[in-house]
This record gives sequence, C-alpha cells and structure tokens, in this order.
Amino acid sequence: MADNGGFVAVLVIDLHFAEAGSLKHKRKELSSIKTILHGRLGAAVAEIDHQDLWQRATLTAALTGASPGALTHAADRVERWLQGRIPDGVSVERIVASVEELRG
Repeated sequence: MADNGGFVAVLVIDLHFAEAGSLKHKRKELSSIKTILHGRLGAAVAEIDHQDLWQRATLTAALTGASPGALTHAADRVERWLQGRIPDGVSVERIVASVEELRG
C-alpha cells in the first residue's frame, strides 16, 4: 500500500442481540453502540441492514489514519470494544485501503 494521502478502514459489523425481545429494545442498545463508536472511538457509523428485525443489525463504520499502523490500532480498538460489549453476538469484516488505492 502506498503511504501517500492516508488510509481508510471500513468495518462491516454484524450484530446479534440475543436478549432483545422487541424492536424498541434493539433500537435502544443499537443507539448506545453507535454513540460510543462515534463519540469515543472516532468512527463514522451507519446502520445498513436488518432495521426491521428485533435481534439483528448490520453497521458500517469508517476510520481514517495517517499510517497503516495507526489505522490498525484504531480498528483493533473498535473490534475489542464490540467484543466486550456483545461477546457472543458480533462479527466484523475489515477492509483497508490507501487513499491512492481508492483513487485507482
């Protein structure tokens, strides 16, 4: 990867809320997760799928960094936090690219 212009990581986050008994319960939990991902962990976050299901959600989170190492550290931190919050209900796919690659 080139190191000109920075790097971006996109995390595709699949969540399972085993305890959610209603859409309202899931929404409350999801709102809290999105707030922390954005406010404390610095990710831009969007819900992209399963809005109408009680126990599932899919989010994308985007992170940027000046170096691959800094970006990896930030993405690892997000994944560790999610694993701690929902130990048996999260999977994360990570896609990393340089800005130069994206300009392609």
